[in-house]
Amino acid sequence: MNIRSLTRGDGVVIGAAVVLFIASFLSFTSYECPGGGDCGPTFNAWDSLSTVMSIYIGGIIGAALLILSRSMPGRKVAGLDIGQFGVALTIFALWTMFWTIIDMNSAGAGAILGLLGTIALAGGAIATPLVPALKAPLVGAPSPAAVQQPYGMQPQPQGGYGYPGAGAGQPPYGGQPGQPQPYGAQGGQPQAAAQPAAAAPADASQGGAPSDFTPFWFAVPVARPLYGEDGSPTPIAELAPGTWYLAVEQRGPGLVAQTQDGRRGVLQDTSGIQRG
Repeated sequence: MNIRSLTRGDGVVIGAAVVLFIASFLSFTSYECPGGGDCGPTFNAWDSLSTVMSIYIGGIIGAALLILSRSMPGRKVAGLDIGQFGVALTIFALWTMFWTIIDMNSAGAGAILGLLGTIALAGGAIATPLVPALKAPLVGAPSPAAVQQPYGMQPQPQGGYGYPGAGAGQPPYGGQPGQPQPYGAQGGQPQAAAQPAAAAPADASQGGAPSDFTPFWFAVPVARPLYGEDGSPTPIAELAPGTWYLAVEQRGPGLVAQTQDGRRGVLQDTSGIQRG
């Protein structure tokens, strides 16, 4: 999957899953023997199948489902979205770990670290859609020079039309602040020169792509689904903020966008997108 589609909350979930995996190999209980003698071998979570599967492996599987839901939005397991199923598993792991450690006389490093890991795991899974700081991209958008051109597209010179960073102060898709501007017109052009481009939306509404459409780079303000070109209601990908995508065609009021891994689909909601 594209790592740039991950959020900071996803980073918390991944880190907590790593902590759980490490904790499963540490001592699960700790106690002192009278006189300081050897009380026998200690055991970890893997010595108890019910403990390791319900807490440690269950939490790790929940984290994996949450991350997998980023690359396959809309997929369901037993009628639940795989992301929701993952959240449920993380909460179950925390619930089981809490009551297990309450019932223990002396918790070991593996149990204490496991409790902290399940708290971070469930907290990250629940809070990510609610806290703006956790919804921010885990990795920032690449610099314009680092964006690779899709196969078949000619590289554009720095500052060219549609290239990320060409106009740092360009308005969102659709016009300039305070001045209506037809799609396709560039800032500073006379109104008369922009008139031919005004026919582009009309052509698109009749089912055909505008003849003067020029591919351009854009970014979305919030995560938005990308639907298949065949009109399927199930999203094929999710466009993440902070990542540049290439608009290759106008399809009615939407745009046919291409992701960095080569997938193409229709972005139906183009409101507020930022052109490169």
